[in-house]
Amino acid sequence: MRVLLLGANGFLGRFVADRLLADPAVHLTALGRGDDADVRFDLAGGSPGALTRFLDAVHPGVVVNCAGATRGGARDLTRHNTVAVATVCEAMRRSGCSARLVQLGCSSEYGPSQPGSSTAEDAIPRPGGPYGVSKLAATELVLGSGLDAVVLRVFSPVGPGTPAGSPLGRLAEAMRRAMQSGDGELKLSGLGVQRDFVDVRDVARAVHAASLSAAQGVVNIGTGRAVRLRDAAAVLAKVAGYPGALHELDTPPARMPIGAPRTSSESVIEHLSATPSPYPDGCGAWQQADVRTARDRLGWRPRINLEESLADIWMEAACRI
Repeated sequence: MRVLLLGANGFLGRFVADRLLADPAVHLTALGRGDDADVRFDLAGGSPGALTRFLDAVHPGVVVNCAGATRGGARDLTRHNTVAVATVCEAMRRSGCSARLVQLGCSSEYGPSQPGSSTAEDAIPRPGGPYGVSKLAATELVLGSGLDAVVLRVFSPVGPGTPAGSPLGRLAEAMRRAMQSGDGELKLSGLGVQRDFVDVRDVARAVHAASLSAAQGVVNIGTGRAVRLRDAAAVLAKVAGYPGALHELDTPPARMPIGAPRTSSESVIEHLSATPSPYPDGCGAWQQADVRTARDRLGWRPRINLEESLADIWMEAACRI
């Protein structure tokens, strides 16, 4: 099976590439903007015609799209998450390869949900920010394209390579800085948020399963269990061997004037509270996936628990001490 992977150098794409390459039946070609891609192509700026010619030459049976942006203004997010997907869909419609499309979506497309509830695929999406809006628009383009396509709505991916700007990435970095400076306490804000954290390697397994399946439409990829960030912080402290106390701040502190002297604890507080919104993903205080569709249609279940994911996050942070 020939698979064309878009966005192979991203957080999710690297693990998807590893998973696909482990299948001896898969012949993988990576397309992206980096020098290490098999073929260099900018989805956000390239034309559908150019991509169509490449598809006709490679003739993949499956196209997996992990490309996109998670940060930036509304214009950049639209260009990388929506316009790029429009290019992919149009190129695949024009091409004679008749490939299947596996598109990676995200839980931010749903927006806030009722605490205690599990969000199923038939929930009405109400994204709470430009990132979720751009990804939802991409999903709608895929679903309306007429292609053989499935969208995997990934909840909160974690594990090795977790971006430093994510909640758990910021938490690990704050703990690293506290341990490095010998701080006996760590003051954190926003720990009441609850998210469905799913390991990136389990996400890669889901992509592999979706590539081989006949499932169409939207499929949630999560664990089906929301975890409070406060509890994740306690587990991370245990994994890291951090002996200090964790103090939660109810509200983010005021930013200090530029150039004002700061203690290391104050630096940590500012580091975790740099975003103006307590829910930068636009998902409110609670998100939990209903993952029955993934089980029934993909034969997929998560295997890696959060403690293992956090241990891998900490291993990378500890290397910087």
